[in-house]
Amino acid sequence: MHSAHPLRIFGFSAALTAVIAIVVMLFGGLGALWLFAVLAVLEITFSFDNAVINSRILARMSPLWQKLFLTVGIFIAVFVVRFALPIIIVQLATGLGFGEVVNLALNQPEQYGEQLHHAAPVIDAFGGTFLLMIGLSYFLDRDKVVHWLQPIEHSLARAGKIRFIKLMIMVLVALLLYVTVDSNLQHTVLVSSIMGIVLQFGLQSVSGFFDKSMEKTKGSKIQHQVGLAAFASFMYLEVLDASFSFDGVIGAFAITTSVLLIVAGLGVGALWVRSLTVYLMRAGTLAKYRYLEHGAHWAILALGVVMLVKLYHVELPEWATGSLGLLFIVTAIATSVIEKRRESH
Repeated sequence: MHSAHPLRIFGFSAALTAVIAIVVMLFGGLGALWLFAVLAVLEITFSFDNAVINSRILARMSPLWQKLFLTVGIFIAVFVVRFALPIIIVQLATGLGFGEVVNLALNQPEQYGEQLHHAAPVIDAFGGTFLLMIGLSYFLDRDKVVHWLQPIEHSLARAGKIRFIKLMIMVLVALLLYVTVDSNLQHTVLVSSIMGIVLQFGLQSVSGFFDKSMEKTKGSKIQHQVGLAAFASFMYLEVLDASFSFDGVIGAFAITTSVLLIVAGLGVGALWVRSLTVYLMRAGTLAKYRYLEHGAHWAILALGVVMLVKLYHVELPEWATGSLGLLFIVTAIATSVIEKRRESH
């Protein structure tokens, strides 16, 4: 398929990366260029499984909303999620004004990084529960018939027949977090985790509701989401991206305290992830590797657990967290290839 040619899809990302890399080198030298490259790779590694999930959701949206995801969506991903949103979180955590936090980020990055680390429980509780909800939604689907990790996934699919089982599990998780985290974090963690649960459930429900309504109206299976259904999916993708990126933003301060360099590196990484999402969708990669989506959801569950474990002051190195997701993806692809070859003989 011509539209799925890698050069057509990744060309713009490559060109923009080259331009930004030149600017970074001119203003910061080779040292800054190296950090820029490390941050971009870090973002891509963290978000590879995100691209797999995004490609499935994006395939359901109309061409117009797909274009919005790649234009307006990338602006939101770079400037809102990776720059403005962390500032708003620090603002809420410290009580400072937005302008004061921006000044702190640009002129006193070390202090800004410390404040962002102090706000990490909000991010970890929200992002962790949101990602767990996504993983559970996939594996607790009672109509799911293809299973990768057979005993576990089959049991989860059977459990999905229980009404509201996903919400019951997540409420129990939120309550467990509340009674086990440090006393000074209990209220923050409870509110943040409930927000993650409500937002994921709400966006998924709205998208599903409009899908069903359009199916009834057209009398056949819907091909592309439009209107409010597409908007709900669009927002779902943006929140999912935020859940993945927050961890990367905080971890980036261990590499450099330059906020502009962090935004440049992570922003370029986000751009490549968007291109990868489009490539996976147009190349029909999910259909070629039957367990790839399974691996991506296990990776999302693992990242959600990693984020929640941080509430107990247990942190894995950045390379380990990123490698964990890639391990699930690579294993799922390898298993898919092996099974396909076995079936063909």
